[in-house]
Amino acid sequence: MTDCVFCDIVSGAAPARVVYSDPDVLGFLDIRPITRGHTLLVPRTHSTGLADLAPELGARMLRAGQSVAAAMKRSPLAADGVNLAINDGRAAFQTVFHTHLHVVPRHDGDRLRFVRGMIVRRDPDPDSTAMLLRAALDGTRES
Repeated sequence: MTDCVFCDIVSGAAPARVVYSDPDVLGFLDIRPITRGHTLLVPRTHSTGLADLAPELGARMLRAGQSVAAAMKRSPLAADGVNLAINDGRAAFQTVFHTHLHVVPRHDGDRLRFVRGMIVRRDPDPDSTAMLLRAALDGTRES
C-alpha cells in the first residue's frame, strides 16, 4: 500500500468532510479551500496523475464534478460559476500525488476575494459547508 493521504481518506483511515460518494469517486472538502465549498473529487482507485488514470474513471470523476458544481449553484453557497481543475505533476502545483479534480465555486465579481483565498485558504465553518453541499447533492444525483 502506498503512503497516500487520499487513499487513507477513501478507506476511512483518515478523516474528511465527505460531500459526494459513489462507487468510483469520493468527494470531500479541501482542507485549504480557495473559496467556501472548494471540493476535491478523487477516484477510489489510486492513480498518481493523468498518465495512469483510466479514461473511464476520469469521465466518472468529471461527471461527479458536474453534480457537485450544480449543487454549489443550487445550495445556499449560490455559486455563479465553478472552476474545475486538475493539477498534473509537481510543475503544475500538484501536492498530493493521487489524481484529483478541484471543484471551486465562484461568484460574480469575486476576483479579489478569490486571490485572497489563494493566500488565506480557510473556511470558518467547514462542517456547515459540507452539510449544505450534501443537502444540495441529494436533489441532483442520478442513480
